Order: sequence, then C-alpha cells, then structure tokens
Amino acid sequence: MFSNNENIETISQLVEVLRHYISLQSEYLKLNVTEKIVRLLTVITMTLVLSFFVVLVLIYASFAIAFALEPLLGLPLAFTAVAAAYIIVLLLFVTFRKRWIEKPLVRFLASILMEK
Repeated sequence: MFSNNENIETISQLVEVLRHYISLQSEYLKLNVTEKIVRLLTVITMTLVLSFFVVLVLIYASFAIAFALEPLLGLPLAFTAVAAAYIIVLLLFVTFRKRWIEKPLVRFLASILMEK
C-alpha cells in the first residue's frame, strides 16, 4: 500500500531536490563568508594605508608647528609644547576610548558581518 513505485519515485525526487538545495545553500554560505572576509581585508588595508599617511602628515605638521612657535617659546619649549598637545590628545583618547573607538568599531564590524 505505501511502497508502490510512484511513492518511491516521489521520495527519490524529494531526496534529489533536497541534496541540490543543501548544495546550493553551502555554496551561498561560502560566497557570503568570502565576501565578508574580502570586505574586512579591504577595510583593514585602507585603514593601514590611511593611517600611514596621517602619521606622515602629523610628523610634518608637528615640525611646522614647533618651528613656528620657536620665536615665541624657543626651540626646546616649542617642541615640548607640541609633545604636550599630543599627550593631551592621547589622554582624551584613553579616557573616551569606548565612546570614540570601541563602540563605533563594534557597530561597523557588526554591520559588515551581519549584512545579508
């Protein structure tokens, strides 16, 4: 009653369709993971390149500011003033690191990784 040829054929087709569906889902998952990894690597690379150029600009700007302050403060004190400004910026970043760095970074990474 349950095992006629038509039922067996239907079950066979269902199994074949299910295998194909699982295969497609695994391919989709591989492509999705690959896309997210490529996006993360792109962001990391761009961040490193931009950071390098920002550091170069900061070095040249620091020297320019120190030499501009030289007539007012003298050379040693001018460089000390520039260093003090950087220490203040560092302390601000340490104090507000969760709000300025961690939370935006978590939101950004979550948006990349959770995007469908």
